[in-house]
Amino acid sequence: MSNTIFAFGLGIGSQNKEGNWLEVFYSAPSLNVEKNTLDALLESTNYEGGNNTLVLDESDLNRLHMNLLKAGNIEQAELASRLKASTKPVILCVLATDEAPTNPAEVYLKLQLISHRLVKPHNTVLDGMFGLLINTAWTSEGPIDVRELAERQLSARMEGRTIEVFSVDKFPKMLNFIVPTGIRVGDAARVRLGAHLAEGTTVMHEGFVNFNAGTLGNSMVEGRISAGVVVGNGSDLGGGCSTMGTLSGGGNIVIAVGEKCLIGANAGIGIGLGDRCIVESGLYITAGSKVAVLDENNQVVSTVKARELSGQSDLLFRRNSATGAIECKTNKTAIELNEALHSHN
Repeated sequence: MSNTIFAFGLGIGSQNKEGNWLEVFYSAPSLNVEKNTLDALLESTNYEGGNNTLVLDESDLNRLHMNLLKAGNIEQAELASRLKASTKPVILCVLATDEAPTNPAEVYLKLQLISHRLVKPHNTVLDGMFGLLINTAWTSEGPIDVRELAERQLSARMEGRTIEVFSVDKFPKMLNFIVPTGIRVGDAARVRLGAHLAEGTTVMHEGFVNFNAGTLGNSMVEGRISAGVVVGNGSDLGGGCSTMGTLSGGGNIVIAVGEKCLIGANAGIGIGLGDRCIVESGLYITAGSKVAVLDENNQVVSTVKARELSGQSDLLFRRNSATGAIECKTNKTAIELNEALHSHN
């Protein structure tokens, strides 16, 4: 067995009537765990190696608390002790290696590693995760298997209560699990668990950030960051704009936005942008869009498909107001983003 493991987490799980996991909350997941902590897990629980998910009882947590203290892992030792008071199942999820998840507990650990900023988007394997998650009603009384919702609503009404349903989805709101430091989010429903929001990010009320996607620095997000899309430091997404993710028509192409870019209001991209690029408001560029490349005198020097410009820096994309043609020229004007938008005092 290796002396290190990829990640582990102590969590509180919710189940449906069949005993299937709906979700698991990990308050302090750990990445790249060293030998002393691994030894504590092996000595305290039934964990015997590999990728494994266990339900712990009070005696397990007592042993784990003591052995983690001996190992010098104070944070996890205190968490183990505190979880003894939980009335919900306590889960130990250990990922010895970073492989495709095999159960919901592993999926939730990986999504929370991303949202805790321990792992950047595309840096952990999430293959097959959708098939492992149960369609869930996220309600004022916690997660409920959508197949059990009608009965729970009836029982609540009979007791004089109303269950409020916030959404029906396989993914919960990120902020119900993690609130990273230095961010602002106008509407919590617009950021899914598994989003990566860097320090200095603002997601306005109509902005949206999907899982395995997000920002790497200061950004004002008034548009959509689709699944898999990563936005570099200092880049802004204008109101109503869209980035095409692998789930929204982008195929297997991974769309990335470089640093200090601006995607205008109601614009969109189906190609990657390098650094210091601008896309004019209202202009949607797909990979197959024909683009006229202009020289310094605004003369057409070539016409290419937009995919050939993907990832290049210092480009300005615009639509010719007379002909309607999409044009691209070198963006020589420095993009000065509004400092106030990136202030998080």
